[in-house]
Amino acid sequence: MFYHLFNYLDSIMDFHGSGLFKYISTRALAANAVALIIAIIWGKSLIKKLKRKQISDEIRNLGLEGQISKKGTPTMGGLIVILSILIPVLLFCDLTNIYVQLLLLTTVWLGAVGFLDDYIKVFKKNKEGLRPKYKIFGQVTLGLIIGLVLYLNSDVVIYEKTIPKTTTIEQTVIPVLDKMDTETKIVEESTINDSHTCKSTITTIPFVKNNEFDYAWLALGKGKVKNALQWIIYILVIIFIITGVSNGTNLTDGLDGLTTGVSAIIGAGLGILAYLSGNIIYSDYLNIMYLPGTGETVVFLSAFIGALLGFLWYNSYPAQIFMGDTGSLAIGGIIAVSSILIRKELLLPILCGIFLVESLSVIIQRVYFKYTKKKHGAGVRVFRMSPLHHHYQKENKDAILQKPKGVIPEAKIVMRFWLIDILLVIITIATLKIR
Repeated sequence: MFYHLFNYLDSIMDFHGSGLFKYISTRALAANAVALIIAIIWGKSLIKKLKRKQISDEIRNLGLEGQISKKGTPTMGGLIVILSILIPVLLFCDLTNIYVQLLLLTTVWLGAVGFLDDYIKVFKKNKEGLRPKYKIFGQVTLGLIIGLVLYLNSDVVIYEKTIPKTTTIEQTVIPVLDKMDTETKIVEESTINDSHTCKSTITTIPFVKNNEFDYAWLALGKGKVKNALQWIIYILVIIFIITGVSNGTNLTDGLDGLTTGVSAIIGAGLGILAYLSGNIIYSDYLNIMYLPGTGETVVFLSAFIGALLGFLWYNSYPAQIFMGDTGSLAIGGIIAVSSILIRKELLLPILCGIFLVESLSVIIQRVYFKYTKKKHGAGVRVFRMSPLHHHYQKENKDAILQKPKGVIPEAKIVMRFWLIDILLVIITIATLKIR
């Protein structure tokens, strides 16, 4: 709203200070601060209301350290995160930007799916919540919509350019380095000989020379058949990523502040990648694809980080509120869609390494237990308990993995996972130069 308001005022009069809102950095900082303040202020009020109405999830006694003390803690705190994202985005983002629109759709869509799941658990007293097939249907449908929009929308393009080595772009561009109209001024003031935008299924892949992978390489045939197949493959990948990351985030949400902190760190990494990909100078310097318009996702991700940090005020150990599926599904969806929009989805196994390991621990535990039960008549567990973070909380002498010995305090587990995630984000960003 402010972005469009000040642009309008700038167009009809020389309104003092209106140009400030053209800068991505200014709007990103403002969005972050507003999201943080909303989360802290509104969070306190919501917690009181949820406690008064006794809206809490059922706590099953699994023999975990400190688990019983969590009984009665309110859930559905994801509402705090979602509202704290939506308000600053509506205030400071360019709402005509297709990437912002897709991220808003993702937040509301998966937030609604998660809210329905929490509602069934809390108000219908059904601990199973929303049936998995309906949850998957919601995730798959969103992935299909995102994929079709990326295919059909003319604003979703990759910028291909050839810049002479003798061009001194730095001298003419630095004053407008992070403005929304950077690409326009560069084209006007520099000597780009050959440049054009195109629809493409190219994405970023780590540790290779050209740092790019085209889904068209997986498609058979020629001409229109090949073009149709490459987009079908790309859309299927999008569906898989959105479903996988949102479920992985949901599985990670088991300790106070774990998912919140890890997601904020991932959001910061995505914000850096989005800024680099949406800036023609930095993308050229790093030799990565330039994606016009994706710089606006930096403002969204900044609000995302602010909302998570504000929620962490109440969700850190000992938690005063849990995010529930309302928050975890929306957060995972935002991370997945953001990476897809900036063509960095193949970096997710590194960037979201915590979510990946947590998901794999559940899969390994279930598959091996069923296999050994069928073969020997008694199931054997690989981990003391899954997801992985619970492995460090529980004693189980029958599990294959027994290290580390003893139980680790919850707060220490969370902090160590955060530190690992910071390292993973650093590695992810470093892959842009390590080839």
